[in-house]
Order: sequence, then C-alpha cells, then structure tokens
Amino acid sequence: MFRSEMRASGLLVVMVMLLTAATGCRQEMAEAPYYDPLEATTFFEDGQSARKPPMGTVARGHLRLDDHFYTGRVNGELATTYPFEITRAVLDRGEERFNIYCTPCHGRTGDGNGMIVQRGFRQPTSFHSPTILAHPPGHYVDVMTNGFGAMPSYAAQVPHEDRWAIAAYIQALQLSRTVPVSALSAEQRARLESDLAGGAASEQVPHGTAVQTEGEGH
Repeated sequence: MFRSEMRASGLLVVMVMLLTAATGCRQEMAEAPYYDPLEATTFFEDGQSARKPPMGTVARGHLRLDDHFYTGRVNGELATTYPFEITRAVLDRGEERFNIYCTPCHGRTGDGNGMIVQRGFRQPTSFHSPTILAHPPGHYVDVMTNGFGAMPSYAAQVPHEDRWAIAAYIQALQLSRTVPVSALSAEQRARLESDLAGGAASEQVPHGTAVQTEGEGH
C-alpha cells in the first residue's frame, strides 16, 4: 500500500513538471522579444531596430521576370506583339479603362480633342496621325508606364494587364479608320450599312469595324 502511494505521488510530480515545462515553452514563444516600429536599440551599432532588407529581396507579388509583360519591351526594343491573347473581353476592358483615364486628353475617338483640351490645355497628338500609327503596342505600354512629353506616368493608376488592354483598344480605334470596307465580313458590312442608314454609325460600330467608305482610308 505504501509503495503504491509512493509510485502515484512520483507520477504526479512528473506530470506537474512536464506541464510546467510545456506551459513555460508556450509562454516563451508567445512573449518573444520584439521592437516597436522605429524603436531605438543598443543591439545594432547604428542604434536602429529597423533593418534594411538583404540585397536582392523582392516583396511578395512584385517578382517581375517577364520584361515583355511588365515593360512593353523585348530585348530592350518596344514590343511588336502582345504578351497574351487579345479577345473581345480584353478590348472591352481596354475601352472601359481608356474612357476613364485617356479620354480627358485624347478624346473618345483618340483624335486628341478631349474635354480638358477643349478647356485650353495642351492637345496631344492624334492616335490616327501617321507618326503614331507606326508605333507598336509596346510603345503605348511604355508611355503609360513611364510617361512621355506632357503626359505623366499612369503606372499607379493602371495595372500592367490593363495597360495592354488599353494599347489593344487604341490599335482597334486606329484600325477603325484605316481598314477598307472590302476587308469586312458580309455580316459586319451588313451591320455597318444598317448603322449608317440609321444614322447611328458612330455609336454602334463594333471594335475594329471601318466607319468610312472604301477608298477613304489613309
């Protein structure tokens, strides 16, 4: 009887010790030392607890290995192709973003006669001028990213994918004034003729559809 009580007491002591040790570890991790932002310290020679990240550190979500997509350039040259497929959904997105960010200066048709231009501000070059028509899509992405002339960078307002969508929509606007009617499908031509007959061509013509009669293009 006595030996059994001794064994039970010993077991109880061991359990208490294990429980104490486990509790101590949990409390130590939960109460790990830390510094408040910009708090001074004597641990580092410069007296600052805030440390610079190691050289080459990339923030989560900011690794940009695809120059084509992120800069609009391929091997240092303006990209002549798009980094993803241009679909109707992409063009619709580009039109929406264009109307929000570009039309105040460039106008809805890209002729450079936006509302602020009508109020006396500097007029940008028309997207339909021969000089601008010669630019590849990477040019528009580069300008939106870095700015050009009087235009500031829109990198903070327009995400990378939207810059390509806007570039595609600009080229659709340009195409709308240069493609001959003979290049349209029968369905597109019938729709164009119907729109023109209804006097609503400028509002109803889809992306990339000619709005001029054959022979009137640039």
